[in-house]
Amino acid sequence: MDFALNEEQRRWQDEARHFAKEVLLPASLRRDQLEGGSEPWDWEIIKQGSQLGFRTFAVPKNLGGHGADFVTQGIVMAELAKADSAMSKAFSQNWKWSHLIAEFCTKEQKDRFLTPFLADDTYVIGSASTEPNSGSDNRYPPGDKSSGFRLKSTKNTKDNNWTLNGDKCFIANGPVGKLFFINSRSDSDVVAREGTTVFMVPVGTPGFRIGKIFNKAGWRFYQNAELIFENAQVPNENIVGEVNKGQKVRSGMAAEFSDFELAANALGICEAATEYGHQFAKKEKKRGKLLWDHQLVQLKIHEMMMLTETLRSYVMRAAWEMDNKVHGTLSPVLVMAYASDVLQRVTKLNLDVHGAAGGMIDAMAQKLVRDGIIWTHLAGDTTQRLKVLRRLP
Repeated sequence: MDFALNEEQRRWQDEARHFAKEVLLPASLRRDQLEGGSEPWDWEIIKQGSQLGFRTFAVPKNLGGHGADFVTQGIVMAELAKADSAMSKAFSQNWKWSHLIAEFCTKEQKDRFLTPFLADDTYVIGSASTEPNSGSDNRYPPGDKSSGFRLKSTKNTKDNNWTLNGDKCFIANGPVGKLFFINSRSDSDVVAREGTTVFMVPVGTPGFRIGKIFNKAGWRFYQNAELIFENAQVPNENIVGEVNKGQKVRSGMAAEFSDFELAANALGICEAATEYGHQFAKKEKKRGKLLWDHQLVQLKIHEMMMLTETLRSYVMRAAWEMDNKVHGTLSPVLVMAYASDVLQRVTKLNLDVHGAAGGMIDAMAQKLVRDGIIWTHLAGDTTQRLKVLRRLP
């Protein structure tokens, strides 16, 4: 397994590193401290990143995108997250659904939705799974008809279209997205995996509106909101895949990418925390000598470096296996579970190093911890993610 980067991968890494240093990092702490709602979001940052290719990065080349492989995607996500994890996620959120459009959508759907996505620097995409009373049970649904999605989709006998009713919550890009993939319960008489249909629902659809915009402890740039459907009218041609076959859509490459995406992003936070702690220890003094000269501080930074490097190796291995279509690999899911634990530890160690100087805790060290806390419930908790082990023969 050779992880040496090729020329194109190095070019994208340099591009992402420059954008992160010159645009994201200067805005990171300032936007993190803005209060609530959509205020931390900045369309100028999205536009600049989009013009460099970071919004359409994963769209296949034959469809007009950059066609980046998974190794390159992982590299770019980590570089952007090193400056600001939430800003990195604001771009990579679109990659996930680019994979889904390329894999499952018809030519007519691609013309109708992918074409404007490629042309508009402010076109961002979201997906709606989580509901007020339905969350982790959507990832590995139990054999219980009462579990899973409750947002109901009903076919209209007169015009062959669909009516959607229900709520989604904590939905990524909720207040800013132009297109959403909506997971709905189209047959309540069977378990969710047999009765789910996925619809593409653009903003402006009659009966569809944005509800509450959530104020979060971490990932403040990245927007989450309620999506409310009150007799929303959705055309039959907006179905992704087949009626009642939504579980197949959710188990495609987009699902595998979701876990890998979060692991690569976590790697960027770990890199930032490790470098930040190291630099701080080299300049701050305690009891007349540099923090770096205290053995306890050295041990903390050593552990941070060790954990970050092991996570990097696992992320790159997962990306390589996805690029090479390694059959039966669990790496994309397991690396996410590992990343979650590593991230909590590394950001906490960085906070400890900053606390060793006494006085006020550094704002950026706090931000890294708050961003890292988000991983404790992303795509289900660690226990839910480890249920992937059921796929072992």
